[in-house]
Amino acid sequence: MAPAPPATLRPGPWQWLRRELFGSRLDGLISIALLGFLVAAALGLAKWAIFQAQWTVISANSTLFAVGRYPLEQQWRLWLLTTLLALATGLSWGLLRALPRSGSSGPPPILWPRNDRWAAAILVLLALWRPLALQLTLAIQLRWWAITALLLLARWAAGRWGQALPPLVRRLIPLIWPLLYLVGMVLISGGLGLVQVAPSDWGGLLLTLLMATFAILLCFPLGVLLALGRRSNLPLLRWGSLLYIEFIRGAPLITLLFLGQNILGFLLPGGLAPDRVWRAAWVLTFFAAAYVAEAVRSGLAAVPAGQLEAARSLGLSMPFALIHVVLPQAMRVALPATVGQFITLLQDTTLLSLIGLLDLLGTARTVMANPAFLGRNAEVYLVLAVLFWCCCAALGLGSRALETRLNPNLAPSR
Repeated sequence: MAPAPPATLRPGPWQWLRRELFGSRLDGLISIALLGFLVAAALGLAKWAIFQAQWTVISANSTLFAVGRYPLEQQWRLWLLTTLLALATGLSWGLLRALPRSGSSGPPPILWPRNDRWAAAILVLLALWRPLALQLTLAIQLRWWAITALLLLARWAAGRWGQALPPLVRRLIPLIWPLLYLVGMVLISGGLGLVQVAPSDWGGLLLTLLMATFAILLCFPLGVLLALGRRSNLPLLRWGSLLYIEFIRGAPLITLLFLGQNILGFLLPGGLAPDRVWRAAWVLTFFAAAYVAEAVRSGLAAVPAGQLEAARSLGLSMPFALIHVVLPQAMRVALPATVGQFITLLQDTTLLSLIGLLDLLGTARTVMANPAFLGRNAEVYLVLAVLFWCCCAALGLGSRALETRLNPNLAPSR
């Protein structure tokens, strides 16, 4: 019987600090200087935020920052959509923890890992602090607390009983998100018995997220098709994809946004030109698709040519070989660059304020132009920076979790 490997001792906090931050005199001096700078900056920011900043500009305009000029009597739709999103998020979160990865045969998953406990604690703190900090009414506070409780309850239930679901139900669960997106579009814009709300009344964080998600969902399949077209053997398809990609990448986004706002009105007959909001959404989609195509093309170039040849030799047609053999491997390689492009796309939505749309930045400029809030730029821009950071951090965390789940090297061998 082979001897058991020696147990590895985890270093204590002091040993870790000494090894990581104070390994040498130079490392110690650099660590002390950086820590001193960070502490001084944090203390200065905290002093300004607590004693000098006037957060009335945020609390008085919280609804405007969130939904713009969306009619007050129709805002129950947005609360319903937020509730559905929280429920879907909790279910997806719990099922990702409950269901093991394909091919894994290790111990059963932990219901509440350490990172999940931290995330749940942060959600509870935000639910308790945000309504009080913004001085919201009791009814709105109760809504936020109920939505947070629903999210955590769905997370617990899905993690507790997710493994008992039939395999067919597990495969259908991802369809919740596209279905929820369609339901959300109906709730926001109206239709099916609901009062129509014009896109010109959308604004704030609602418009920013709507434009970003619309462009992200559509630019990915378009980018994949462009990448495949650029590698095609058909000259017309290959050169057409190449010209499109190079033209889009060579033109600034703001120029394309102005062209989309002005040219479409002349090219299309009256009544057929889409609303200004949707013109900008399609420009963002076509712009991001060119960059996604280059990221996917790099992933396709990383897949050995023998993979396609082996799939073809097994009798698979070219579309099936691309879908089932080549593209899954290429997507794993292109995933970091693609998500980076999605994050850039979310940040590029701030350019919409330059063409007259009241996105998050455009709403902030409107608020700061109010004579009652002159000079409160720092508070507004800090809140905007935190909101954008939260959205970008969520995309980054989701990307890293997906990379870990799709990495074949991390799955135990059968």
